Amino acid sequence: MRIATWNVNSVNARLETVLKWIEEASPDVACFQEIKCVDEKFPAEAFERLGYNVAVHGQKSYNGVAMLSKTPLEDVRRGLPGEDEDDHARYIEAVVSGPQPVRVASIYLPNGNPITTDKFAYKLRWMERLNAHARDLLALEEPLALVGDYNVIPETRDADRPDAWLGDALFQPQSRGAFRALKWLGLTDAFMEIDGAPETYTFWDYQAGAWQRNNGIRIDHALLSPQAADKLIGCVVHRDVRGWEKPSDHVPVVVELDL
Repeated sequence: MRIATWNVNSVNARLETVLKWIEEASPDVACFQEIKCVDEKFPAEAFERLGYNVAVHGQKSYNGVAMLSKTPLEDVRRGLPGEDEDDHARYIEAVVSGPQPVRVASIYLPNGNPITTDKFAYKLRWMERLNAHARDLLALEEPLALVGDYNVIPETRDADRPDAWLGDALFQPQSRGAFRALKWLGLTDAFMEIDGAPETYTFWDYQAGAWQRNNGIRIDHALLSPQAADKLIGCVVHRDVRGWEKPSDHVPVVVELDL
């Protein structure tokens, strides 16, 4: 089973690019972030024509997450538990049916900037809630993949110019510590387990020739439960997609499980 995660940076604005990649890569599951549309405006029919079942948790103009699957999606959860007043569409979870079902979540973790505002406090609260929910999911002892745009640069090696991010929410000690705490629950970073090659990034800003100079960061991650990590056989960052026409500033990351 191949599970993809991709912050598409507006699914309707980049639909042609997204469809091209989906047709070429043909993942079994695709998790999108920052779709930037309400559920009714998500181009579900375009993906259904390619053989996918679709689940969406959208929001007008901002945020929004979605899941595509070649097999039916069951037990769909929209929204991260723990803060009833949080109306941001940043989390969707479902069980991907099959001979060995896998629980998958598409995550769009808050950016958190500027760090002097409540946006950073919200980011840290959100990460605490994710940690609590991950504990509950891990207690099920089933294959689990928590994938998405985490908006966290875990280590200095995950940025081309780490000094440039010292004042950014993505690289604050609290953000990185919360990410480590999540992994310490027993989750495996799929890319670091399989590859870990230096200068492998998943995001390049549109400005100042960042893509051309490989001035990137690795903020799109796939964290796996022990039951999924035991089946991990591949993790590939589709770097070339950043060079396509009208690209997102993120690229897809594809995890492969031997299921």
